[in-house]
Amino acid sequence: MARILLIHSMYGLRPAVHQAADRLRDAGHEVHVPDIYDGRTVDTAEEGIAIKEEIGRDELLRRAVAAAAPLTVEGGVVYAGFSLGAALAQNLALADDKARGLLLMHGTSDLADDAATDIPVQFHVADPDTYEPVDWVNAWYLRMTKAGADVEVFRYRGAGHMFTDPDLPDYDAESAEAAWAAALDFLAPL
Repeated sequence: MARILLIHSMYGLRPAVHQAADRLRDAGHEVHVPDIYDGRTVDTAEEGIAIKEEIGRDELLRRAVAAAAPLTVEGGVVYAGFSLGAALAQNLALADDKARGLLLMHGTSDLADDAATDIPVQFHVADPDTYEPVDWVNAWYLRMTKAGADVEVFRYRGAGHMFTDPDLPDYDAESAEAAWAAALDFLAPL
């Protein structure tokens, strides 16, 4: 059983995030889902970007750190997130020497040149994805493996960016089920 911090996307803490957390709990994991948007949810990417910009990157990261802090006291955490939440999860995982793993759905973040980690990492991304272009994903993969991570990338041809959220136009049931099956296999030993 893993202790998982699951961070929502720029759409906010929507029902799909709770459904994902329940799916992980049903598999025996302890899952925490912080609300870094203070209760606000949106239905469009444009609205999500506006909230993200209003709050600001530094404040979002501060909120994610505050959510993670109590979980790291008792041992390692698996960091996970959707899109924006995945980028935040990546930053948290690379800064936590007790991190047990990193599960990224739909998003990544840049890595410092001196980044170092030995955690397992799994990334699920649409192919193509307007927010995670192929060249970016390839460069990210190389940098993450250079940092020492054990990385798996799963690409979903024809799926939309947020293909795991059944309430968004990007939803792709087949890709979502394949992603969750792989994610549950990834998390099982952690």
